[in-house]
Amino acid sequence: MANRHHHRNNHVVRMELKKQGNIAAGLVSDRFPTVSGIVIHMTYYRKGAIPVLMVRTINIYPTSYAYFKIDCMIKSCDGGGFDLTSIVANMVKTRERLRKGTLVCHGNIDVISSEHASVEYEAVIQYKRL
Repeated sequence: MANRHHHRNNHVVRMELKKQGNIAAGLVSDRFPTVSGIVIHMTYYRKGAIPVLMVRTINIYPTSYAYFKIDCMIKSCDGGGFDLTSIVANMVKTRERLRKGTLVCHGNIDVISSEHASVEYEAVIQYKRL
Protein backbone atom coordinates (compact mmCIF):
# COMPACT_ATOMS: atom_id res chain seq x y z
CA MET A 1 0.00 0.00 0.00
CA ALA A 2 2.82 2.41 0.85
CA ASN A 3 4.41 1.71 -2.55
CA ARG A 4 1.18 2.64 -4.34
CA HIS A 5 0.95 5.88 -2.34
CA HIS A 6 4.58 6.69 -3.22
CA HIS A 7 3.89 6.01 -6.93
CA ARG A 8 0.79 8.24 -6.85
CA ASN A 9 2.78 11.07 -5.22
CA ASN A 10 5.51 10.74 -7.85
CA HIS A 11 2.89 10.92 -10.58
CA VAL A 12 1.35 14.06 -9.08
CA VAL A 13 4.80 15.68 -8.86
CA ARG A 14 5.61 14.75 -12.48
CA MET A 15 2.29 16.13 -13.72
CA GLU A 16 2.81 19.40 -11.83
CA LEU A 17 6.31 19.77 -13.31
CA LYS A 18 4.91 19.14 -16.79
CA LYS A 19 2.20 21.76 -16.19
CA GLN A 20 4.84 24.27 -15.08
CA GLY A 21 6.92 23.43 -18.17
CA ASN A 22 3.92 24.06 -20.44
CA ILE A 23 3.24 27.44 -18.85
CA ALA A 24 6.91 28.46 -18.98
CA ALA A 25 7.11 27.49 -22.68
CA GLY A 26 4.25 29.82 -23.59
CA LEU A 27 1.91 29.42 -26.53
CA VAL A 28 3.01 28.59 -30.07
CA SER A 29 1.26 31.77 -31.29
CA ASP A 30 3.43 33.88 -28.95
CA ARG A 31 6.73 32.06 -29.39
CA PHE A 32 6.40 31.35 -33.13
CA PRO A 33 3.94 33.91 -34.54
CA THR A 34 4.63 32.89 -38.17
CA VAL A 35 3.51 29.28 -37.58
CA SER A 36 -0.04 28.21 -38.39
CA GLY A 37 0.42 24.55 -37.43
CA ILE A 38 2.89 21.76 -36.70
CA VAL A 39 2.39 18.04 -37.25
CA ILE A 40 4.88 15.59 -35.77
CA HIS A 41 4.71 11.93 -36.80
CA MET A 42 6.61 9.70 -34.39
CA THR A 43 7.48 6.01 -34.29
CA TYR A 44 8.69 4.83 -30.88
CA TYR A 45 11.20 1.98 -30.77
CA ARG A 46 12.56 -0.05 -27.88
CA LYS A 47 15.26 -2.67 -27.59
CA GLY A 48 13.63 -6.08 -27.59
CA ALA A 49 11.93 -8.79 -29.62
CA ILE A 50 9.15 -6.42 -30.76
CA PRO A 51 10.97 -3.15 -31.44
CA VAL A 52 8.05 -0.92 -32.54
CA LEU A 53 6.36 0.28 -29.37
CA MET A 54 3.94 2.85 -30.79
CA VAL A 55 3.19 5.06 -33.78
CA ARG A 56 1.73 8.47 -33.00
CA THR A 57 0.86 11.77 -34.62
CA ILE A 58 0.88 15.00 -32.63
CA ASN A 59 -0.98 18.03 -33.98
CA ILE A 60 0.18 21.35 -32.57
CA TYR A 61 -1.88 24.49 -33.09
CA PRO A 62 -1.12 28.19 -32.45
CA THR A 63 -3.19 27.85 -29.25
CA SER A 64 -1.08 24.88 -28.06
CA TYR A 65 1.76 25.21 -25.59
CA ALA A 66 5.18 25.50 -27.27
CA TYR A 67 6.37 22.54 -25.20
CA PHE A 68 8.02 19.90 -27.35
CA LYS A 69 9.40 17.47 -24.76
CA ILE A 70 7.93 14.00 -25.12
CA ASP A 71 8.17 11.47 -22.30
CA CYS A 72 9.84 8.11 -22.82
CA MET A 73 7.24 5.37 -23.22
CA ILE A 74 9.17 2.93 -21.03
CA LYS A 75 7.41 3.21 -17.64
CA SER A 76 10.45 2.77 -15.42
CA CYS A 77 12.58 5.28 -17.35
CA ASP A 78 13.83 8.06 -15.09
CA GLY A 79 14.88 11.40 -16.55
CA GLY A 80 14.54 10.34 -20.16
CA GLY A 81 12.42 11.37 -23.08
CA PHE A 82 12.76 13.18 -26.35
CA ASP A 83 13.20 16.93 -26.66
CA LEU A 84 12.15 18.38 -30.01
CA THR A 85 12.34 22.01 -28.81
CA SER A 86 15.59 22.95 -30.57
CA ILE A 87 14.53 21.07 -33.71
CA VAL A 88 11.27 23.03 -33.98
CA ALA A 89 12.96 26.33 -33.08
CA ASN A 90 15.66 25.84 -35.74
CA MET A 91 13.07 24.87 -38.34
CA VAL A 92 11.06 28.03 -37.65
CA LYS A 93 14.19 30.20 -37.68
CA THR A 94 15.07 28.97 -41.19
CA ARG A 95 11.42 28.57 -42.33
CA GLU A 96 12.10 24.88 -42.96
CA ARG A 97 8.92 22.95 -43.70
CA LEU A 98 10.01 19.33 -43.22
CA ARG A 99 12.63 17.58 -41.15
CA LYS A 100 13.13 13.90 -40.38
CA GLY A 101 15.43 12.40 -37.81
CA THR A 102 16.00 10.08 -34.87
CA LEU A 103 16.31 10.85 -31.17
CA VAL A 104 17.59 8.43 -28.53
CA CYS A 105 16.41 8.31 -24.91
CA HIS A 106 19.27 8.63 -22.43
CA GLY A 107 17.15 8.14 -19.31
CA ASN A 108 18.03 5.70 -16.55
CA ILE A 109 16.53 2.25 -16.13
CA ASP A 110 18.01 -0.24 -13.71
CA VAL A 111 17.49 -3.43 -15.70
CA ILE A 112 17.75 -2.12 -19.27
CA SER A 113 20.85 -0.73 -20.94
CA SER A 114 21.17 2.92 -21.83
CA GLU A 115 19.75 3.92 -25.20
CA HIS A 116 16.83 1.60 -24.44
CA ALA A 117 14.39 3.57 -26.61
CA SER A 118 14.37 5.89 -29.59
CA VAL A 119 11.96 7.74 -31.86
CA GLU A 120 12.02 8.43 -35.53
CA TYR A 121 10.23 11.70 -36.20
CA GLU A 122 8.97 13.67 -39.14
CA ALA A 123 8.13 17.27 -38.29
CA VAL A 124 6.05 19.31 -40.75
CA ILE A 125 5.50 23.02 -40.12
CA GLN A 126 2.93 25.16 -41.89
CA TYR A 127 3.56 28.88 -41.95
CA LYS A 128 1.13 31.78 -42.20
CA ARG A 129 1.14 33.62 -45.50
CA LEU A 130 3.12 36.83 -45.27
